[in-house]
Amino acid sequence: MPKRTRFTTWRPLATAATAALLATLITPAAVQAAPAAPAAPAAPSGSEPVYSYDNAIREAVWVDTGLDGDRDGKTDRVAVDIVRPREAARQGRRIPVIMDASPYYSCCGRGNESQKKTYDAQGRVAQMPLYYDNYFVPRGYAFVGVDLAGTNRSDGCVDVGGRSDVQSAKAVVDWLNGRARAYTSRTGATRAQAGWTNGRTGMIGKSWDGTIANGVAATGVKGLKTIVPISAISSWYDYYFQQGAPLYDSGPAWLSDYVNSPGARAKCAAVQQKLTEGAPRTGDRTPLWSERDYVKAASKVKASVFLVHGMQDLNVRMKHVGPWWDALAKNGVERKIWLSQTGHVDPFDFRRGAWVKTLHRWFDHELMGIDNGIDREPMADIERAPDRWDTSRVWPPSGTRAATLRPGPGAQAGVGTLGLRRGHGTESFTDDPKLSETDWAARIDRPTPEKAGFVTGPLTRDLRLSGSSEVTVTATPSTPTAHLSAVLVDIGPATIRDYADPGEGITTLTDRTCWGAGTSGDSPCFKETKAKTADVDYTVVSRGWADLGNHASDHKGSPLTPGKRYTITLDLAATDHVVPKGHRLALIVAGTDKDLIDPPADRPQLTLDLSRTSARVPFVGGTTAFARATAGAALAAPDATLLDGVREPRTTQRVPGGDR
Repeated sequence: MPKRTRFTTWRPLATAATAALLATLITPAAVQAAPAAPAAPAAPSGSEPVYSYDNAIREAVWVDTGLDGDRDGKTDRVAVDIVRPREAARQGRRIPVIMDASPYYSCCGRGNESQKKTYDAQGRVAQMPLYYDNYFVPRGYAFVGVDLAGTNRSDGCVDVGGRSDVQSAKAVVDWLNGRARAYTSRTGATRAQAGWTNGRTGMIGKSWDGTIANGVAATGVKGLKTIVPISAISSWYDYYFQQGAPLYDSGPAWLSDYVNSPGARAKCAAVQQKLTEGAPRTGDRTPLWSERDYVKAASKVKASVFLVHGMQDLNVRMKHVGPWWDALAKNGVERKIWLSQTGHVDPFDFRRGAWVKTLHRWFDHELMGIDNGIDREPMADIERAPDRWDTSRVWPPSGTRAATLRPGPGAQAGVGTLGLRRGHGTESFTDDPKLSETDWAARIDRPTPEKAGFVTGPLTRDLRLSGSSEVTVTATPSTPTAHLSAVLVDIGPATIRDYADPGEGITTLTDRTCWGAGTSGDSPCFKETKAKTADVDYTVVSRGWADLGNHASDHKGSPLTPGKRYTITLDLAATDHVVPKGHRLALIVAGTDKDLIDPPADRPQLTLDLSRTSARVPFVGGTTAFARATAGAALAAPDATLLDGVREPRTTQRVPGGDR
């Protein structure tokens, strides 16, 4: 079983012929008085490495955020390190920007090799972590690495996804578009101008970095043309809790303190206190969490989104994909998605060659206006087995509908059936915090006291799940507190990426491959990786958790009355998985999922009313596909409507007057 991991372990479009014209039209307001030179020419197939990386301009500016997070009486300035082609500057060519805003450039490092920024004697960045500058600067892009407020060389305090974090990066986009001020030093008065850029900016980053990209896009800031969030958070509440169930034994105050610079730690006690008070371990949704919910502001997103996530990421779980993807779909955002079998891993480390090629084409299309056809290609790439990928024209696929599956009693207590007909009777289990979803799955064919399991017969054909599921449970607890887990499991042999391994599905090798140009202080060469695989008898497909005390509200919990029956619907994370012919699909309902949620104060026994318990699961082909795969007959009830994004099957407004 994977250990819980926190952030600190993270390793209309233009043709090529009009790209130059776009570069002259989209310019910062502050420099529009000067005539703009054309952009560097690009081949129809893509930008070429025609500029010198060794001779690139390396500089630092400090952008005024307009905030005073550390309360020292001065507005905070965030440090921005820039690498850009010198030849383009000499020719007066304005270029687009690729930006990674991160809290990790000094404290913890970026990427699989934990690289940090390094500086020369003049304070200019000598090594920029990762390959983005090495690869893209020679191709006519500027790369910008932003230190979030409170980290490395920036003023202010880290507020973990709040206003200061997001404004740290948004202010830089504003500066690149002539709407904010920057200076040549942290405390000086000499202004720095961004006359070298056309203002078109793309943000990229993994984990917290990608989260900031989501947050900035949700402000609707002008000039941000695309974001590439990798393993990123869309709502910070869902990083620490799910429906009241605590997922970690620490909170945002701990995380802020970990990444704050020494200077920030000395000034940021008030921010730490606010983070502590605003994030109670009760799991209640407070204003602090509302501020850090980017899904709510998805209607403001103007940038396109290329989303990448591991379907077995147990750090930033797939729960962060479903609501965000659905909100983007609802608002007509141009989008693309890659879903891997890995855990919390960057695509550079699980599909390197294809990733760099695809990312290059994406940025060329979105930032340089090159009509390379990427917008007409399949929306989704999905890893079916280690290094074996399928595509979908749209995601979830057309024809995906939610089927309502119902658990029923089996021949043995604790081992039930899963099908289309309404169940009856009850099943009971006792919470055992020492056991996890993998323990439950391994014992699916045996009645055990810590779970209730329900299984189909062997499938007669492949059955594809695609999107988000939900499980409605009616349970009677024996104690005033109780937590619930629900998991969908593919029962059958398979070879998968070993996401439970410390590498979360990859093995790092000693050989290196090079991606772009380098200098003596900044190598473009990185250790290769390969898939770390495991042979298994079952695969957890999707999972979700809840505090039963949140049965009446997603926002606030309450004590339970022992012996009273409660109904709650658990949201299961989005996924895309094919259950092969001959395998079985299982639903497991249990209590504490060891290492993934914390246990309740009590150790309850819970009794399920099977007639009031069900799972709504999105299948390609809907109820008919499930019925055919299980050799059954569809009931009279029709399929749900076609899925739009992954919004369905969350069909009920479970919070009276709520804003979900």
